[in-house]
Amino acid sequence: MKGVENGVAANLIPGVVWKKSKYSNGSGNCAEIAALPGGGMAVRNSRYPEGPALVYTRGEVEAFFAGIKDGEFDFVVD
Repeated sequence: MKGVENGVAANLIPGVVWKKSKYSNGSGNCAEIAALPGGGMAVRNSRYPEGPALVYTRGEVEAFFAGIKDGEFDFVVD
């Protein structure tokens, strides 16, 4: 998405819908993602919705999700 870069205030990204996992608990400790036009993705901390967003390209998202599916990052939550 043109003009959307890492660190942009998440609430300033126009026209996106933020979503969090159904596994998120009620304490507000979760990440939210938004699909960007062109296949990219933005990520924000749900406790700070106006805070900075991390922005990823479609290729970065595909590589990361493939790693998740293959269990490469299980060590983070084990």
